[in-house]
Amino acid sequence: MTTVLLASDADWLIEEVRSALSDPGTTVNVVRAGADVREFVSSQIPELVILDLQIGNMGGMATCMDLRLEIDAERLSPMPILMLLDREADVYLAQQAGAQGWLVKPLDSFRLKMAAVTLLAGEDMREEATAEPEPSSETVPQHETEVDSDEAESSDTEEASQVT
Repeated sequence: MTTVLLASDADWLIEEVRSALSDPGTTVNVVRAGADVREFVSSQIPELVILDLQIGNMGGMATCMDLRLEIDAERLSPMPILMLLDREADVYLAQQAGAQGWLVKPLDSFRLKMAAVTLLAGEDMREEATAEPEPSSETVPQHETEVDSDEAESSDTEEASQVT
């Protein structure tokens, strides 16, 4: 039996994680505040902790750092931590907080399941931030942008005669 702890106060996210990870061998427990994570982890050591970036009274980053400090001090058993991030700019914070993996929302069931499987196998799962595609720099050939001075004068004359 695999035990997963999800820390989130967003009902839609709780349902999404539960549906992605639901199978007969997995139990997903939920706490709705970051401050409740350490208490839960101390009493029921989960195989995986999933932290939403935006959770009440102690955010996901602070909660991740707290767990890392407790694990490093050997007051808690080691466990992988997956961060659910709101934007790609948060990847740096997840790295600094000590998460073994992260996913940037919006989530899909396949990515979430693969991240959980990878972390439970003892590997890091770090979804790389994708660079925004460079805007297409299609340039107009110079010969198409040049205007013959005679054409410009004649079109100016035509426009002037139409106005009068």
